[in-house]
Amino acid sequence: MTHDQPLWTPSAQAIAAAPITAFMKRAAAVSGRRIGDFDDLHRWSIEEREAFWSLLWDEAGVIGDKGARVLVDGDRMPGARFFPDAKLNFAENLLGKPGKGDALVFRGEDKVEYRWSWAELSDRVSQLQQYFRAQGIKPGDRIAAMMPNMPETIAAMLAATSLGAVWSSCSPDFGVQGVLDRFGQIEPAIFVAVDGYWYNGKEIDTGDKVAAVLPGLPTVRKALIVDYLGRADALAARIDRAETLAAAMAGFAPSEPAFERLPFGHPLYILFSSGTTGIPKCIVHSAGGTLLQHLKEQKLHAGILPGDRFFYFTTCGWMMWNWLVSGLACGATLLLYDGSPFHPDGNAIFDYAQAERMTYFGTSAKFIDSVRKAGLRPIDTHDLSAVRVISSTGSPLSPECFAFVYDGIKADVHLASISGGTDIVSCFVLGVPTKPVWIGEIQGAGLGMAVDVWDDDGKPIRGEKGELVCTKAFPSMPIMFWNDPDGAKYRSAYFERFDNVWCHGDFAEWTAHGGMVIHGRSDATLNPGGVRIGTAEIYNQVEKMPEILEAICIGQDFEGDVRVVLFVRLAQGVTLDAALEKKIRDRVRTGASPRHVPARIVAVADIPRTKSGKITELAVRDVVHGRSVKNKEALANPEALDLFRDLPQLRARQG
Repeated sequence: MTHDQPLWTPSAQAIAAAPITAFMKRAAAVSGRRIGDFDDLHRWSIEEREAFWSLLWDEAGVIGDKGARVLVDGDRMPGARFFPDAKLNFAENLLGKPGKGDALVFRGEDKVEYRWSWAELSDRVSQLQQYFRAQGIKPGDRIAAMMPNMPETIAAMLAATSLGAVWSSCSPDFGVQGVLDRFGQIEPAIFVAVDGYWYNGKEIDTGDKVAAVLPGLPTVRKALIVDYLGRADALAARIDRAETLAAAMAGFAPSEPAFERLPFGHPLYILFSSGTTGIPKCIVHSAGGTLLQHLKEQKLHAGILPGDRFFYFTTCGWMMWNWLVSGLACGATLLLYDGSPFHPDGNAIFDYAQAERMTYFGTSAKFIDSVRKAGLRPIDTHDLSAVRVISSTGSPLSPECFAFVYDGIKADVHLASISGGTDIVSCFVLGVPTKPVWIGEIQGAGLGMAVDVWDDDGKPIRGEKGELVCTKAFPSMPIMFWNDPDGAKYRSAYFERFDNVWCHGDFAEWTAHGGMVIHGRSDATLNPGGVRIGTAEIYNQVEKMPEILEAICIGQDFEGDVRVVLFVRLAQGVTLDAALEKKIRDRVRTGASPRHVPARIVAVADIPRTKSGKITELAVRDVVHGRSVKNKEALANPEALDLFRDLPQLRARQG
């Protein structure tokens, strides 16, 4: 697909007002270099990493002691240490520069709505902090939460991290084994859980789940039950070691929170790999690395200002929740939402955006595609004049959806497709507010991130598909994996492919505009005839078709080669007949290439996906090949895997 004109170009006024522009001027003054545009700034940020990250600390106003050294062993991955003499506290940086008005606004579908001021948030953090201290919580202890994306979750996280405890969370829709596979590894001292939640208009009680989880977490001293459905008192009364959050806080008067300043590399979060190929890996992120990376991305790339109304549709089991909460450090109001984004109808999030004057609208590529396919046009029905940025992540945003944002949601908006991951709790490539938006492209690499695309021989390539790599260390690299004492699992995950170079596992391509296209995970890359094909290239074609709601594509081992198999979930009333199969193949052949054309097309009623909404190509591939899926608890709908088992259409004799 070729396009001669960008979809959107920032105005001169917008460029002048963007925080990254002021930062560019400071960088030029500090470095003595000519830094006239983003590309100049990015080049300086990776050539002079110490100067860049030091300037960022100062300009972002990090609260803490910076120390004398910025980077030690900077040529080692893993092994580089940023700000090794620094002392800071993550929670202090999120609460230390309160904005005006609301700190947090919450909507739980159409059932619950409330808001906390900055003072109210601070008071609740101080009460929980005192409670945690009374329970003997000290730096390094783990506090785990099975919670919705609600204000109480953020207060508990801030109270935990104010003391130097390590926070880990998942969403309450995880099954019992899914919770235990995660939290059982990290041995939490406190477990925070909700009494239930709403989804798609239905009450879902979590009492039995909480009662089943706790015996598998013997290190838990106290379980705090958060009231959402009005059942917290009854639940706490029937569970050992449990009390309600309200009762725990009631014993302590609000006061000024205290903050334990700890080393830059002190552990902050434990996040988990998706776990579709085994028990999830426990990825440990540092307080300083997370804070500095998020400040960079939100202040400079996202352009978030004090008083902005910052929204990201996420659960507490996805790294975008960790990213969202850092917006407090920018002085932004966080707009939280829990439940189905399509209840009571597909306008729920756009209603929220209009009512709260949302300035940053963060969502998933899947949501944008669902809005498009539902025939909704918020541009005609909602006042989105306050929205300055629409951000998309979770999976590659198709060219069709790029166009739809400008045609169907808002014409004058910075569309920032972003990509990174749980592994770095941040982004490798993301929006650049001073550059045009081109259809199908992520605008550029993150500042300070030496991102590149390499071929199989480890050579940089342009205009061709290859492995996404990062060739220099950056602050938000994990400090370790939990229960990996010699670092073998950590090194295996990122550094086995290319020595001393982060290999992310994404299949990517630089564009002529200096942007990037992500073609899907490289470990799910198709290799028919030895030619590497990204699955997103196929999805971009078939998901344009009104007959197809969504698709998932795998490579099936067949007669000594790999053949492309496409599974499609069809629109209501549509049948997969010979005519539709031909239409699909023709679309893929002309829109992608003959190599992309599926050898088999199979209709299925559902497609399995992870809790964060990502389709699970590897799990489907394992089922098709008769292999067990090691951790179905990582899936939101594991029953869908049965739809792919022993399919007659995929038997070898039909080849």
